[in-house]
Amino acid sequence: MNVPADLKYTKDHEWVKIEGDIATIGITDFAQGELGDIVYVEVETVDETLDAEEVFGTVEAVKTVSDLYLPLSGEIIEFNESLEDEPEKVNSDPYGEGWMIKLKLSDLSQVDDLLSAEDYEAIING
Repeated sequence: MNVPADLKYTKDHEWVKIEGDIATIGITDFAQGELGDIVYVEVETVDETLDAEEVFGTVEAVKTVSDLYLPLSGEIIEFNESLEDEPEKVNSDPYGEGWMIKLKLSDLSQVDDLLSAEDYEAIING
């Protein structure tokens, strides 16, 4: 199970990479493994400003569809459009080519509420 130490995590199995006031967000290696083969990623919230915990999109696997929850408040400024043609990148490279959105943060203090790699590992390892 790959849990990079330099990222932040949520209990909803999303990862967050903070660079200044921009966050790159995707789902974790654990999440893609639980979902199985991902066939579609839908994000129709680009240019919208949403609060933390709001749904920003969905990920569809062969057997299930899951909502994607925003870990932080802000404006969604970019969707990884390569996922429209190659959603399997989320399975093969969840922390790299399989990133989902970029978010311009509206409240940097919310970052403090995210989980460290250690805390996230404790959740998935039960």
